[in-house]
Amino acid sequence: MGIQFGVFDHMDRGGRAIGEVYEMRLALCEAYDEAGFRGYHLAEHHATSLGMSPSPGIFLSSVAQRTRRLRFGPAVYVLPAYEPLRLIEEICMLDQLSGGRFELGVGRGFSPFELAYFGVGHLQSRARFDEVFEIVKKGLTSEVLNHSGPHFSFVDVPMALQPVQRPHPPIWQGVTRVESAAQAARAKVNMIMNGPAARILPATEKYCQEWKAAHGDLPTGFMGLTRHIHVADSDKEAEATARQAYGVWYQSNAELWKRYQTESLIFPKTFEDAMRNKVAIVGSPDTVRARIAEDIAGSGCNYFVGRYAFGDMTLTQALRSVELMKSEVMPHFSAEQDERASKVSA
Repeated sequence: MGIQFGVFDHMDRGGRAIGEVYEMRLALCEAYDEAGFRGYHLAEHHATSLGMSPSPGIFLSSVAQRTRRLRFGPAVYVLPAYEPLRLIEEICMLDQLSGGRFELGVGRGFSPFELAYFGVGHLQSRARFDEVFEIVKKGLTSEVLNHSGPHFSFVDVPMALQPVQRPHPPIWQGVTRVESAAQAARAKVNMIMNGPAARILPATEKYCQEWKAAHGDLPTGFMGLTRHIHVADSDKEAEATARQAYGVWYQSNAELWKRYQTESLIFPKTFEDAMRNKVAIVGSPDTVRARIAEDIAGSGCNYFVGRYAFGDMTLTQALRSVELMKSEVMPHFSAEQDERASKVSA
């Protein structure tokens, strides 16, 4: 499988009116669709300006109508916070509304504060996640849902809705550990990751190893690597925009954690740290192409997922970044794939 490109979106508020955030993101989804990005992955957050889409399915139903080729889904549905029967029906509706373009991202939820607002303790969330995930998979693949567990019970519930994609839409999970990558591979689940390339490489190597052992020559699932990305006509212009925008974005990212006198360690605090740790890619098309190539080689990923709108970045700035990705960055990697394929077939 060659390199494909996708989009990750926290949908942080960035000081805007909420309706303006939605219109900006829908305009960008149209641009992603036209530019040839494979997928749009939307985060779920609650009670924080980091996420203005706490019910991602509602926003994604608009994405389904504003796009034609772009695949999309939550990254992730925070399963411990959901009633599973309604979620099964929502998944089926979104897959039907889009003609089979829905991608099912599931997770336990990273923020203990957000889970606590739903009355779910962090230490109890794993068991609840496992049960809801089991129910969702049953509901998507059965004509009648039956389940008896510690949190939920369903008896002979007719599954009147079905997804277009059978047996179910592609599944994604966020992965932070090598052991989780191995589990995802065995379960035939795509994965998405954050962090420096050197830290990601052991996970992608393990994923490929376990995938081959479990599924033979079936093409490997997606191993996604996320980055803050901003492309402009010069390095100087790109860095000026991204530095300001990253600072605004990080304040949203840290908002709930600071409320409780702590702070998340997942993302660097400053733009300079993000660039130093190579988890942000910012610059002219030449600079961005080189950095993406470096990350692909260093991480073993086959799916490159960018945050193209973050902080107080304007729609014009984000659209220019997408335009340059389309015209001057992504074609380079398509050409490389074609060249490799021709050498193999020669």
